[in-house]
Amino acid sequence: MSTPYPFTALVGQDDLRLALLLNAVSPAVGGVLVRGEKGTAKSTAVRALSALLPEVDVVAGCRFSCAPQAPDPACPDGPHEPGTGAARAARMVELPVGASEDRLVGALDIERALAEGVKAFEPGLLADAHRGILYVDEVNLLHDHLVDLLLDAAAMGASYVEREGVSVRHAARFLLVGTMNPEEGELRPQLLDRFGLTVEVAASREPDQRVEVVRRRLAYDDDPEGFAGRWAEDEAAVRARVVAARALLPQVRLGDGALRQIAATCAAFEVDGMRADIVMARTATALAAWAGREDVLAEDVRQAALLALPHRRRRNPFDAPGLDEDKLDETLDEFGGDDGGDDDPGPGDGGGGGGGGVPPQDQGPDAPAEGGAPAPGEAGDGGQPQGAGAGEQQPVRAAEPFRTKVLSVPGLGDGAAGRRSRARTEHGRTTGSRRPRGTLTKLHLAATVQAAAPHQRARGRAGRGLVVRRDDLRQATREGREGNLVLFVVDASGSMAARKRMGAVKGAVLSLLLDAYQRRDKVGLVTFRGSAADVALPPTSSVDAAAARLESLPTGGRTPLAAGLLKAHEVLRIERLRDPARRPLVVVVTDGRATGGPEPVALAGRAARLFAAEGVASVVVDCEAGPVRLGLAGQLAGELGGTAVTLDELRADSIAGLVRDVRAGNERKVA
Repeated sequence: MSTPYPFTALVGQDDLRLALLLNAVSPAVGGVLVRGEKGTAKSTAVRALSALLPEVDVVAGCRFSCAPQAPDPACPDGPHEPGTGAARAARMVELPVGASEDRLVGALDIERALAEGVKAFEPGLLADAHRGILYVDEVNLLHDHLVDLLLDAAAMGASYVEREGVSVRHAARFLLVGTMNPEEGELRPQLLDRFGLTVEVAASREPDQRVEVVRRRLAYDDDPEGFAGRWAEDEAAVRARVVAARALLPQVRLGDGALRQIAATCAAFEVDGMRADIVMARTATALAAWAGREDVLAEDVRQAALLALPHRRRRNPFDAPGLDEDKLDETLDEFGGDDGGDDDPGPGDGGGGGGGGVPPQDQGPDAPAEGGAPAPGEAGDGGQPQGAGAGEQQPVRAAEPFRTKVLSVPGLGDGAAGRRSRARTEHGRTTGSRRPRGTLTKLHLAATVQAAAPHQRARGRAGRGLVVRRDDLRQATREGREGNLVLFVVDASGSMAARKRMGAVKGAVLSLLLDAYQRRDKVGLVTFRGSAADVALPPTSSVDAAAARLESLPTGGRTPLAAGLLKAHEVLRIERLRDPARRPLVVVVTDGRATGGPEPVALAGRAARLFAAEGVASVVVDCEAGPVRLGLAGQLAGELGGTAVTLDELRADSIAGLVRDVRAGNERKVA
């Protein structure tokens, strides 16, 4: 087993270290979500934390890590008699982004369950993580149904596997830690709320600190064991402090004064629901325990707010998480008074609160492990449109976004789970059955019985039980919704540059981006103006990155419509190789004009027919304005084999027939 990087050798990132240590003291805080650019030691910090957790006593041979003093009466490996057990290190279990549902929660042997009535259960990662750490790298890329299962288990402290009338339950209490790069997409607000604390991390811009990061990392790579040995004393000191804070936690008093400050702060920042109040109370209690105090002070409440509230204030994916610290201080001063020495031991005292405080000096999780990376919005694959020539105008702000109705891709897909187009999925309504390919995940009971029934006499059936063989098992086929690749092709030429008009265009695209976020799509952005087209944003799950590129989009110059379409076609070709199951929807935002170069209109028509030939679903948003309309966008939609819709028709109250038009147009094209 490789030697992990020492937690106390990490450099910088005090908030990250503190949040992890608070949860180590009290997992009831609810875990940590670590957001930040790549190369900021998010994974290194989490893996290093496991070495600081105290050992756990477990029942010998129990696959579910039952505590010997109070074993779980419902343990599938039980019942266990209370007694002494064996001590082992707390585990850190990693959940891969591509894991299946069975790998996460465990799997039942359906064949034995039907034939013998035996609950033969193979534990999953939730069982392995019980009384340890469950770490999800790139949690924002995890499938929604897995995130739901994961957070439900974290909230209830138990995992349930229900399948065709057979159920298994086991304890699953763990410290949940997720890391994510916001450039690759956001978590939904309701899922963000399920993480107790969130911290933002970024690489240090201080040369001395960066030098120290590199120096320590190189020393660790050259001699991991020797490097860890030099930090062993510091590691032992922090481990002892975690144990002491855990022991002190039940005695910490959360007085009425501190509770008033917590409630007033959550109300002042208009946080939805009551989970934030509870998390703040637990965090403030843990902070006091980590500091070795039995009373919660105003400074604990303030620190708890900074860790527990920023991610709960997001209302849409374009809101940056954060907290106005001046407003926070004013609220705490207004509702100050008693710092927590009331006689009331508050409800968060013994039950939760991750222990926090200031971790050892001179260390921090800006650790080695990954290299630096450009900040969001810096130079990447696409950059901003080129060709800033004569007539270029400064970017204009987008108009207010509005609610749109769904644009769907016709047919039945097999893409990643989402909320846009019809698809064969693991979750949804059952539409039929088939022989399983690999591991059986969703049993179709009626089809299985029907397949086994004709063979009962030949198999010598003697009792009431059905004799079932593996060849009889049938997998249920289900229909749900998939997420698509919505590729925006935006005309930024001079013909679109009127300020009021471009603001409306950006508002429409922003509205469609919000819709794509809600429907779990990937998005991409191609722009064209001047003499060329550019990939302003390669396909990504981060709609806020697309919104940022859209906001800074300048306009002016000629209209190379053909170049824009050809660039979009190239983007789809490359993305088809990377993610062949995800079907595209191309949204062209233009007035339909084509200028510059020889035969620009004819060239644009030939480029559009490439999409029609490949059956790519498309919509043209007609931005033509003025009393005289040429209808060029409608002609372009015809060449694409798609549908044209005006800016006004994009609004939810005007778009009712658009989906039918898109589907009908594409079905005519296929026919």
